[in-house]
Order: sequence, then structure tokens, then C-alpha cells
Amino acid sequence: LLKRFLSQVGHEPLPPTIGRNVLGRKVLYLPGFFTYARHIVEVDGKRGLFRGLTPRLISSTLSTITRGSVKKAFPLEDMEHVSNKDDVKTSLRKVVRETSHEMMMQCVSRVVSHPLHVISMRCMVQFVGREVKYSGVFSAIGRIFKEEGILGFFVGLVPHILGDVIFLWCCNLLAHFINTYAVDDNFSQASVIRSYTKFVMGIAVSMLTYPFLLVGDLMAVNNCGLRAGLPPYAPAFASWIHCWRYLSAQGQLFRGSSLLFRRAPIPATSFPID
Repeated sequence: LLKRFLSQVGHEPLPPTIGRNVLGRKVLYLPGFFTYARHIVEVDGKRGLFRGLTPRLISSTLSTITRGSVKKAFPLEDMEHVSNKDDVKTSLRKVVRETSHEMMMQCVSRVVSHPLHVISMRCMVQFVGREVKYSGVFSAIGRIFKEEGILGFFVGLVPHILGDVIFLWCCNLLAHFINTYAVDDNFSQASVIRSYTKFVMGIAVSMLTYPFLLVGDLMAVNNCGLRAGLPPYAPAFASWIHCWRYLSAQGQLFRGSSLLFRRAPIPATSFPID
């Protein structure tokens, strides 16, 4: 988690190396996961790999509990899974209904768990400037409330929710249409293929919605008094849209998405960030 997030904020302490792509052309590659992790251990010790773990675990726990509570409070009555016997309209109606219910649970759980996610991001990003501003969950809660108020706990929430909503709808609808129109019922392995369609679509759609995750995480640490959230790492963004435009102008909307084969970005001259 730490290595990926440091890549997201653009912290690259190790020089790129020359390699070759699939076409045999020379390209510059940034250090991969294991090389970067080894650097973190050398600087921070093995404990450095687990920066921000406690608030992250609490955030995940809150998310799970919240989803379960919402599901009990607002059950999807007479929930029926899509069946091969359903006609097109009936099956689509079921998918829309299930996705709407799942979206509601995800949005509520995201709102509840996001404050701890912000704390986790800030604990991790202190590695860049060697700060100790956020040293514990309770002290971090007090500091954020004192310096930024309630809204400080929800910076970066909007792009995260948008990413979640787009992911759910695209993944579920694409899987439904593929299973309905592309998989032939006469094929002997049709049921097996259908069981994996949603999983495969999830992987593909997660790549498309990654920029929302990146922008949300960057906004969580932007202009919060930590070195990684200030120039030269990033401007003080006025909004998540400002952050999106800045990353888009630099061709960095997928920064940190790869763990192994990470190509070094092409040097940019200057880009407007307004």
C-alpha cells in the first residue's frame, strides 16, 4: 500500500533504468514493486512498509460493518437473481435493481469509512518529508478537526464515490449484456463462462475508473501541511476537478496504477493548471 501510494503522489527516489519494450525499443523503466519496497525498508525499516495500516484496517472494518447494517436496514425484498429463463426486460430490470441497491450500500459505507482513509493516506505520505505530524489515529482526528474542521475528513470523497458508482454500473451492465447476448446457451461451458464474466469485467473496468481513485487519494493529502501535498510535488488544488485537469495535462491520470513494469513519464515542459 505504501509503495503504491508514494508512486501515486509522484515520489520516485530511485533513478529509472533502461529496458526494452515488446517491440525491442529502449525505454526508461521506473523501479518495480520489490525494488521500491527494498528502498523503503532501507530508509524506514520493515515497519515502514506498514505505515497507515491501522487506520486502513479500521476503515475497511467500518466499511464492512456499514454495508451489513445498510443491507439489513434496507433489504432488497424478494431479491431474485437473473435466470436464463428470464426475458430480456425482466433480466435487465433485476440487474438494475440489484445494482441500485449495491450502489446505495457502497456509497454509505464509503462516506462512513472515508475519514479513516484520509488519515491512512496522510500517515503513509509522511514518508516523503520524514514528518511525524500524523502519528496516531486519535491524534490525527484531533489535528484534522482543529485545522480543517469536519470537511477535512471528507476531502477526496466525491471522486471516490463517482469511481465506485461508475465501476458498479459499468461492471454489472457489461457482464449482463455479455452473458445475455455473447454467451450461447448451447455451449457446454456457458455456465462456467458466465460465472467469471463479472470478475473479468471488474478487472477491466477498474482500470478505466482508476483516475478517480488517484485523484481522490491525492486530494486527501493535498495542501494539508505535508511536503508531498505541496509544491513541487503538486500545486494546492482548488478542487478535485482542478487536480484531474492538472494530471490529465501531464498525462499522469494512471500514475501508480502499475506495480511492476512502470515506464518513466516523458518530461513535460510546462502545463497550465487552471
